[in-house]
Amino acid sequence: MNAAPSGAGEGLPHAAADGAAQVPAATPVPTLNLANLLTISRLVLVPLFVFALFQGSGADTTWRAIATGLFAIASATDQVDGWVARRYGLITDFGKIADPIADKALIGAALIGLSALGELPWWVTLVIAVREIGVTLLRFWVIRHGVIPASRGGKAKTMAQIVAIVAYLLPLPAGVDPVRWALMGLALALTMITGADYLIRALRLRAAGRRATGAR
Repeated sequence: MNAAPSGAGEGLPHAAADGAAQVPAATPVPTLNLANLLTISRLVLVPLFVFALFQGSGADTTWRAIATGLFAIASATDQVDGWVARRYGLITDFGKIADPIADKALIGAALIGLSALGELPWWVTLVIAVREIGVTLLRFWVIRHGVIPASRGGKAKTMAQIVAIVAYLLPLPAGVDPVRWALMGLALALTMITGADYLIRALRLRAAGRRATGAR
């Protein structure tokens, strides 16, 4: 009786002893992957950004440029880690949770820093902070029923916040203040709209999870 060639049929369904076809189990995605490492790097850059922002009481042009650069690099990882995760199938529950938390840490540090320096009204920072903390709590509130991934609206909100913050971070003349206010106003509007959307999605997910539990 001839043996089958080595490697023959690899990756294809094979017959079990009872004749039923068996499909190879999907390879689990490791938590410590490139996409998640990029997310973690964003968290690491937050204290470095804060350090640079407060040098010279925020008035040192060189340090201000460095702070802006660090913020821009950290923000860019948000776009890259999502692309890497989707492109190479590295999506994990850790990434779904850690990615928005890293976003909030970076955005929050920038807003608090700008408000502490007297360059951004505290009420703007508080409105955004309440929304971001609320959405994070919603995620953990429904986590046993499922994970709420970042939506397109949420990504648009984050991008609007990033652009507005960069406009405030850059050492620009006072003549551009109306542009800064307009950008921050857009970011605030998207912040509130997407916050309401996440609340609705969380309530629906929780209701669906409770129905599924009751049906068992």
